[in-house]
Amino acid sequence: MIPASFTYRRAGSADEALDLAAEHGDDAKFLAGGHSLLPLMKLRLAAPEVLIDLAGLRDLSYVSDRGDHVAIGALTRHHDVEHSDLLIREIPLLAHAAGEVGDPQIRHRGTIGGSVAHGDPASDLPGVLLALDATFVARGSDGSREIPASEFFESLFETALRPGELLTEIRVPKPSATGWSFQKFTQRAIDWAIVGVAVQGGNVALINMGATPLRATGVEQALASGASPADAAAHAAEGTTAPADIRASTAYREHLARILTRRALIEAQLSLTTRYFPPPPITPRVE
Repeated sequence: MIPASFTYRRAGSADEALDLAAEHGDDAKFLAGGHSLLPLMKLRLAAPEVLIDLAGLRDLSYVSDRGDHVAIGALTRHHDVEHSDLLIREIPLLAHAAGEVGDPQIRHRGTIGGSVAHGDPASDLPGVLLALDATFVARGSDGSREIPASEFFESLFETALRPGELLTEIRVPKPSATGWSFQKFTQRAIDWAIVGVAVQGGNVALINMGATPLRATGVEQALASGASPADAAAHAAEGTTAPADIRASTAYREHLARILTRRALIEAQLSLTTRYFPPPPITPRVE
């Protein structure tokens, strides 16, 4: 559980981070919150020679109203996404899902950009952002480019980010259809989802049902044809390649996908007549 030796560099700006990445090439990795990369390093599944710490890039931590969309800096902590008044009002699915990530310690340290760039198909927020038709902004030595979420996740832990590119911003359109839901099944509340489902309007995304987050196209097509939530949810496992591991077999994950999708579609319908409010803070009990 001890990582291989590495050189630590702390970037003071995005430009400096990109210069360091260009200098060290494939031997370097960006470090955001560290909750994805560091465990892999401890298991010797990743062994970068240089870690470029992005924690000092405060200008990449923000939630901003841009008219038709909300822009979120890649280094915005999960806690800040969860408690953003703007997101609670305009994109409650994302605010709610951020509050379901791990435990409070993880949410205060982990970043939305780190979760996206890591490309873990079992992670909550990549699937949620896929359902929300988000766009990711990557910056490299040749300038910035925009990558749709539908084109960003390429394979297991593989994304469309090029070597030396830095994810700087997530742009999320304000949904025209307000019904939403986020469902996930876990062994413990702090665990990654065995299966998760994110619904925004007629968009349905699946978590941990393949090598990447997936859109449940069979469900979406059934909904567009007027199918009921139960009938549409029956298509949830179509086109998936759910893994089998110590937590669940492929067949069990397919079953969960159908059940959770049905629940999510029903809840999304109900949310059309209600408004999401975050739970009140817990007041410690004094004996």
